[in-house]
Amino acid sequence: MRRARRKIEPVRVASGQIPLIALVQTLAVAEHLNFRHAANVLGVTQSCVSTRIKALEETLGILLFERRHRGVRLTEAGRHFVAEVSAGIAQIDHAVRTAGAMLDGTKGSLAIGLHSPIAAGFLADLRRRYRVSYPLIEQSVLEGRSSETIALVREGRLDLAFIAGAVNAPDCHSRLLWCEPIVVALPADHRLVQREAITWLDLAGETFLVRHGGTGPQVFEHVVRRVSERERSPRIHRYDVARDTLLGLVAAGDGITLTSEATTYMPFPGVVFRSISDESESARFSAVWSPYNRNPALLNLLELAFEMSQSARLI
Repeated sequence: MRRARRKIEPVRVASGQIPLIALVQTLAVAEHLNFRHAANVLGVTQSCVSTRIKALEETLGILLFERRHRGVRLTEAGRHFVAEVSAGIAQIDHAVRTAGAMLDGTKGSLAIGLHSPIAAGFLADLRRRYRVSYPLIEQSVLEGRSSETIALVREGRLDLAFIAGAVNAPDCHSRLLWCEPIVVALPADHRLVQREAITWLDLAGETFLVRHGGTGPQVFEHVVRRVSERERSPRIHRYDVARDTLLGLVAAGDGITLTSEATTYMPFPGVVFRSISDESESARFSAVWSPYNRNPALLNLLELAFEMSQSARLI
């Protein structure tokens, strides 16, 4: 009568009935088919290997190796057992290496919130250099209003946010990273496009288009202050649209708007960017992150950002 196949319960390894070292030594013997050679490779005595494997066979209730004068040979059950153990050891090794990579920030994920263009400028360069240094970190990007992205940082749903203007988040860490010149976006056929120098007095009578979200609140305050300084009343139309849509309105002749230098690297049909000769301020951008976030990938990004900021003297 055919004997019923004995079931090997995985819990035996987890409970310590089968030491992991016994499995490693079994794989070594299966590879070399010789107790002495396997022991030499492992750096232990032959008797140690022989004793552990014998104990393993007794625990399993099966014979793994047929002992011979000049070595050993795997039994049929032994071949199946070694194949399964080899796959399991490989998975354990992968898990250990993956955990180590995540611990030092070389593997994992990073969630970034922003409303600044990422096609060019400091932020684009930062993400590019970070990807080169940490290619196994998956970067996800979420665009939204400052208040929204900061709230997500607090909740742990974003690792950090890049914010324009002042940061009002006392429960978060923040640091000014870079500044960009403020420029004006004009319709391509605007009368000021051909001017060699454009001043705020030239712009004071224009209609400014401003977003509700993104950098809109900062732009709104800046326009009001600058136009009022010229003793004029600002004309501002506010829209709940994305940045590209706002520039589309500029191209259509609905008005003009302010933006930062990074935006000028992206082509927008019908829109021309010009500097403002008497603008003394710059658009300021900061990183915001939670003090409770210990994601190694975040810490590596911040370290790179601080290094870039200091070396480029952008602030």
